Amino acid sequence: MKIIVAIPARYQSSRFEGKPLSIIKDKPMIWWTYNQVKKCKEIDDVYVATDSEKIYEKCKSLNINVIMTSQSHQMMLDRIWELSKKIKGDAYISVAGDEPLIEPENIDLVAKELKKRKDSVINLKTKITNPVDVLNWTTMKIITDKNNYAIFASRSPIPYPKATTDIKYYKHLGTYGLTKDALDFFHNSKRGKIENIEDFDLLRFIENGRKVKVLKVKSKSISVDTPKDLIRVRKILEKDIK
Repeated sequence: MKIIVAIPARYQSSRFEGKPLSIIKDKPMIWWTYNQVKKCKEIDDVYVATDSEKIYEKCKSLNINVIMTSQSHQMMLDRIWELSKKIKGDAYISVAGDEPLIEPENIDLVAKELKKRKDSVINLKTKITNPVDVLNWTTMKIITDKNNYAIFASRSPIPYPKATTDIKYYKHLGTYGLTKDALDFFHNSKRGKIENIEDFDLLRFIENGRKVKVLKVKSKSISVDTPKDLIRVRKILEKDIK
């Protein structure tokens, strides 16, 4: 099975414009994410998928594999689908470009699950350790059934603590594993009502009754959604490098 990792990277962002090019220890954030993925042992290749000439040129200058994609894509997985038309593979793993601390071993875990050919959509979750993230709307919370298939994902705290406060909350990590068939299904399906409300692409599979396998992992990765997140990541990486 040929597995390609795709790193979607947009320049325009309502919350943080140009964040893939934000500098961390003299390198842009996209470089850090790309090089974390390059450490994986279970994948065949990795590409950045962008709609920005600025990001494209910067990647080229840093010898990063990069593909230009349309600016009209509404969701991240549509951008990955376009890449799949240009870079042939049996399965694709999407790693968010704003995850410079992503652990290569967790990406490899997704690749191993895809190679088992039991599930066409694989996702990762990790326990929320910062209580602020439970209420933070930029953090997607996810719940699963007893067989570790996704029941629902939301920006709201789920489940709601009505009968007990003894709850472990889990957040979705920005890593998807999809077979080519699953990627085609996503692209050829319309956005559902819940996906439109939450603005989260994983819900397209759930709303259509497609199973999403969710693997629980340990992760200290931080999604850079805001300039404050960038400051946190800079401190961590600069400390590790010293």
